[in-house]
Amino acid sequence: MARTKRAGRRTGNPDTRAEILAAARRLFAAEGFESISMRRIAAEAGVDPSLIHHYFGSKDDLFLAAIELPLDPAPEVAAVLAQGGVEGAGGRLMHAFVTIWDGPHQDKLLAVVRTSLSKPAMSFVLRQLFEHRIVKAVESILGGEVDHIPARASFIASQVFGLVVARYILKLEPVASLSADQLAVTIGPTIDRYLTMPIEHLLAGKEK
Repeated sequence: MARTKRAGRRTGNPDTRAEILAAARRLFAAEGFESISMRRIAAEAGVDPSLIHHYFGSKDDLFLAAIELPLDPAPEVAAVLAQGGVEGAGGRLMHAFVTIWDGPHQDKLLAVVRTSLSKPAMSFVLRQLFEHRIVKAVESILGGEVDHIPARASFIASQVFGLVVARYILKLEPVASLSADQLAVTIGPTIDRYLTMPIEHLLAGKEK
């Protein structure tokens, strides 16, 4: 059923921020991050576009707020990759991810994951976060050394999100009790393999 457009654009009020977030969630879930503009979100919420900048600043910040993620992992990912390029990148990535998850935002991060497992729309939005922020961060640092990064990133994601479920939700031992250093040494080589192995045979007949 088509949504009834509101007459005119409202100025800010106590409900404006919540309505902008609700509109952003609907549009991001339905069409993805890249295709949605700030003006489109403002029109959906029935507010002036300047109010989005007032409440959230950038489109990236609005996206993170819309999925209720307490921090943006992309800068940390870019920082650890920049420390040494492809060599040893898997261990550095795993150490960074575990350090983030073991930090003060663990409860909120787990809430996002649990919600994504039960609500298809949130699952889609979380995938948008990974594709727009994490993959772009990897491309910006390793793009000159590694090919087919979006495809390789999906394999890396299987390790990262699998670890999240095993360590923090199912609490499987010994995974749940290993330190960030131990997990980096254990899982890092698998991520290194995903970054460097030939994958052309996996992309046959698909867009590269």
